Amino acid sequence: MKVNLSDVLTSEGNSTGWSMELTKDVPLEMVCFEKGSESFKIISKSPVKFTFSNIEKGKALVAGKVRLTLEAFCDRCLTEVPLDMELDFQRTVACSGAEDEEADDLGFMEDCQLDTETFVHNEILVNWPEKILCRDDCRGLCLKCGQNLNEGKCGCDTFVPDPRMAVIQDIFNGNKEV
Repeated sequence: MKVNLSDVLTSEGNSTGWSMELTKDVPLEMVCFEKGSESFKIISKSPVKFTFSNIEKGKALVAGKVRLTLEAFCDRCLTEVPLDMELDFQRTVACSGAEDEEADDLGFMEDCQLDTETFVHNEILVNWPEKILCRDDCRGLCLKCGQNLNEGKCGCDTFVPDPRMAVIQDIFNGNKEV
């Protein structure tokens, strides 16, 4: 959905210092979040609460918040995990014709219209966690058989020999009479 910001961006305020401000709740149409080759289904979402404030002619401050729950998977054991995100944002935008070095130019402004879907997508991407874990002490998967180690031990031999001793191990494996 696009929100027209021409009234906010073109207002110059008056002698008392008042500037144009617009508050708007915008429904989020996005049903999944695409990150690289991965796709995360959005389970629940709130409307995006935007506040647009004129900073100066051609520039506006976009502030607001949105709450989302995405369907993700644990990075260690691949268990399905709901990922709750509460995004509070504050960005400076400029009309696409205006030259401004301070304004964030991330492709969500076209003329004087803000593309809310692209804006929220960028906010999710910026706030994406480094690791998604089902719990802090997740043990992950067995490297040999793939058993989820949170559910129990698998019985695989987990001994990892010292790689510095591999040459000696090869001697013993190749010639059993030594």
